[in-house]
Amino acid sequence: MIRKLKKWIKLDFKQKCLMLEAFIFLARGRYLKLLPFKKVAPTLGEESVETPVITSKDEKVIKAVSYAVQTMSRYTAWESACMVQAIAATRMLNRRNIEITLYLGIARDQHGEMHAHAWVRSGSLYVTGVENKDNFTIVNTFARGKRNRGGKDEEVSRNQNR
Repeated sequence: MIRKLKKWIKLDFKQKCLMLEAFIFLARGRYLKLLPFKKVAPTLGEESVETPVITSKDEKVIKAVSYAVQTMSRYTAWESACMVQAIAATRMLNRRNIEITLYLGIARDQHGEMHAHAWVRSGSLYVTGVENKDNFTIVNTFARGKRNRGGKDEEVSRNQNR
């Protein structure tokens, strides 16, 4: 506990604010997970669409958001697994006008039980959920970029793997 407190004290003000923001958006993500998915889906982005896989000029910000979400998810009093983390990262990057694609996947384990997973990509970087993504078949995507907020210059492509 003392060690974690020392780590917190060493963070600069900007990093502390990012961690607090991540905590708040994880709480919001957990709340949204309690709602019927049909109501939450429209807030995630444009369905069945992906943003381009290009190197992002915002790499430093994306990595900082990824670190904040993954770190703070270990300190919540509630479950903050993949979907909650994906929603939090999506919201945080959208606030910074950084495009994302949220992926939803499913897989069966060795006993035949179905499992779901969510992960987020921004440009060529994976923000959350990258550890297990290759074990899952993508069933849907949601993209948020400038186009989704009324911009004209952002390319967002239809997912053609459907």
